[in-house]
Amino acid sequence: SVHDFTVKDIDGKDVALSKFKGRALLIVNVASQCGLTTANYTELSHLYEKYKTQGFEILAFPCNQFGAQEPGSNPQIKQFACTRFKAEFPIFDKVDVNGPNTAPIYKFLKSSAGGFLGDLVKWNFEKFLVDKTGKVVERYPPTTSPFQIEKDIQKLLAA
Repeated sequence: SVHDFTVKDIDGKDVALSKFKGRALLIVNVASQCGLTTANYTELSHLYEKYKTQGFEILAFPCNQFGAQEPGSNPQIKQFACTRFKAEFPIFDKVDVNGPNTAPIYKFLKSSAGGFLGDLVKWNFEKFLVDKTGKVVERYPPTTSPFQIEKDIQKLLAA
């Protein structure tokens, strides 16, 4: 399950994902300079505000593999997300989501939910919905807006 992994947060501290047991998760690879950035960060922040007290968490993993649209350092990424978009959800260390250096959490996510390009994450803001037990239940392409996922989030929170 997702809960078996430990990842580094944007400040370089280890975070055991088991701390999110019992919460529905949306795991997203984010970028600061993508055409999808503004809409995604805005909608993600809105959903987080609306559902965080009901057991919903968003885990954002910066990634620079798509059009080099996340070139900044961790402090720059954190400043961007938290200042420009008031992102309050956890943001983690920059990772690779494809290729030989794929982060273990992304290997797991992709093997649990094949995507349109086989197992490859297609672009920035691909989304994985994870239930309270840490099981991947759905995968959405980058073009699916966070608001389009809201019904699925509500279902998981009600379960």
